[in-house]
Amino acid sequence: MQVSIVGSGYVGTTVAACLADLGHDVVNVEIDEDVVDAINAGEAPIHESGLEERIAEHAGSRLRATTEYAAVRDTDLTFLCLPTPTTAAGGLDLAPMRAGAEMLGGALAESDGDHLVVVKSTVLPGTTEDVIGPILEDESEMQVGGGLELAMNPEFLRMGTAVRDFLEPDKIVVGATSEDAAATIRELYDPILEGDARAETDGDGESDSIRRPALVETGVREAELIKYANNAFLASKVSLINELGNVAKEYGADAYEVLEAVGLDDRISEKFMRSGLGWGGSCFPKDVDALRAGAREQGYEPELLDAVVAVNDAQPRRLVDLLESHVDLEGTRVAVLGLAFKPGTDDVRESRALDVIEALLERGARPVAYDPVAVDNVREAHPDLEVEYADSAEGALEGAEGAVVATDWPEFEELSFAGMARRVLVDGRRIAVDEDDLEVYEGLTW
Repeated sequence: MQVSIVGSGYVGTTVAACLADLGHDVVNVEIDEDVVDAINAGEAPIHESGLEERIAEHAGSRLRATTEYAAVRDTDLTFLCLPTPTTAAGGLDLAPMRAGAEMLGGALAESDGDHLVVVKSTVLPGTTEDVIGPILEDESEMQVGGGLELAMNPEFLRMGTAVRDFLEPDKIVVGATSEDAAATIRELYDPILEGDARAETDGDGESDSIRRPALVETGVREAELIKYANNAFLASKVSLINELGNVAKEYGADAYEVLEAVGLDDRISEKFMRSGLGWGGSCFPKDVDALRAGAREQGYEPELLDAVVAVNDAQPRRLVDLLESHVDLEGTRVAVLGLAFKPGTDDVRESRALDVIEALLERGARPVAYDPVAVDNVREAHPDLEVEYADSAEGALEGAEGAVVATDWPEFEELSFAGMARRVLVDGRRIAVDEDDLEVYEGLTW
């Protein structure tokens, strides 16, 4: 199929490369010329496992990028993959979506054929039909149901594993304004729904043995809310586990033994059962805040979600409290291992590591930070942050009287802590550390 994608950020770039990998012809429409040049040169504009190889393979053939919206006229459908940042009140700023829809509608005004517009950005219920639809109708002079169709197809991509998540999803959710629109999206995802993409990535030719993703076809508003409900549930699970971990510490119990047993219940599962620093990144904080703000606009007080956020926000300070109970922080060099909000990505948005650094600074400590890929992003996003950056984990640890693990990068599991002046480690992510004379306090709970 001929596919256009408006927006080439984290989601748009991943979707474009993966759809090209499935055999579709894809054009990315992006206003940032540097991003366009990078994609056309076969380079990934973001750090994501498996993305660089796919862009390099398909650029110039099944994948290209452009700043010209006119490119959408030669495609069957367009994905809107634009940012939906948070407003000061916690709601969604739809300005990028509105602007993209206006430009897309204007380009479609000179198109002769029908067109399907698929919203992939995370938006509150009603946005696709009540905001995006009318803008497209006004600008294109087409009518929804009369040459123009709408659909919502939320993404469930995790940073660090986004390519695999796209090609091997648990579910594909489609909310469309017509059966023809739903059928088009089914055709687009057919290699994934039939298991072909998973068989190829697994190197397993026996596709009958491959677990195929669930296809959820629903209303547009339901599809919009499914993404929020999904992330709100996971965020709530993390905060509940951290709450239980905090309680375990007060009783002197090993939270990990307790929670590993709880995870054996098939109604609960073992995923997201590690107490620690909590959740961050670009999705959970934004989506939970938007859902809370949206609920209040509808007249409902989301007290449980408020508590979920409160527990999460408190975890970094609990980590620093634990360190301070063993080390006098005033004037003390403290190594902070990890800056990205999770391993496998250079994204530092809402990273718990930054909250840890701020708390250390408030208590007079001298934080020295290291991350294998995210240092430049912290420098750019927080130029006034009073932190020293080390070139290696060992360099950060050299002479430190305390250390904290804020991101569970695999390389930290093999790290030697021998260079520390005083060997006290507070492990907020429970990496595997086994060294003599190293005082280890795991996951804020032990």
